[in-house]
Amino acid sequence: MSDKSKKKEKKPMAMKTRRSIEGFIFVLPWLIGAALFFIYPLFQSIRYSFSEMDSLAGTKMHWVGLANYSYLFNRSTTYIPKFLAQIKNTVINTPITLVFSLIIAMLVNRDMKGKGAFRTIFFIPVLLGTGFIMESLLGVGVGEVVTNSSDSMLTSILMQSIGGTFATYVTEFLSRITIILWKSGVQIILFLAGLQGISSSLYEASRVDGATEWENFWKITLPLISPIILLNIIYTMIDSFTDSSNELMADIEKSVETGTLCRGAAMGWLYFAFTFVICLLAILVMKKLTFNQGER
Repeated sequence: MSDKSKKKEKKPMAMKTRRSIEGFIFVLPWLIGAALFFIYPLFQSIRYSFSEMDSLAGTKMHWVGLANYSYLFNRSTTYIPKFLAQIKNTVINTPITLVFSLIIAMLVNRDMKGKGAFRTIFFIPVLLGTGFIMESLLGVGVGEVVTNSSDSMLTSILMQSIGGTFATYVTEFLSRITIILWKSGVQIILFLAGLQGISSSLYEASRVDGATEWENFWKITLPLISPIILLNIIYTMIDSFTDSSNELMADIEKSVETGTLCRGAAMGWLYFAFTFVICLLAILVMKKLTFNQGER
């Protein structure tokens, strides 16, 4: 039999290529949905941001160029302060949330009774915070009443004991910790998945060589979960920028009700551009620090 008639053996698909194909298959439904339902509204919102609405009936409008963007920077008295306030909250909350989530994930990952119950407890706020229950509670002002009453009571007690200025700092710190605890459920679950993916043989080998738990954390745990850290950084920042309590997001949503749809579109696109740049910078910075087991 000649060589030409012999069937060529198929080369096995590389692991990296296989994972890329699997990833594409997973995101394919989202890509189809985005193409069908989001592309047209996306370009329409860009058009709105450079236009002025003449009539809501039939969405009649005329081109005004950068007038809406100029208004936000030069004439609006609320957009820039709310923008800076949200940046401040995100910069403060993101590292605290990541550290807190990692600590809790490492504690829950240890051999202990009721491990599943602890995971459920930390994930419950995520289910409530994104569902109909929390929307109903916020709609009747329950969350605001509870927070304001507890803060005022705590502030009055602290002011009597340690003074006004320090009491304000303590109250703000405790309020921020409460928000972080409420928002850290997804991060804890992701860190748990990363920690459970680390082979126990690595820790056993390091202990044989005399490594301490602190050295194991810096030399084994942290490098191997660095992709999860990057994922949590992006998720936490986006979650903070799009939170329901974000006043800037509320103003963008109110623009539909107040008839200032074009100005709201400009606000949204400025906000999106800033969020995109921040996430891109985080990816570029963390890319050099991220450990990829398939390449090293």
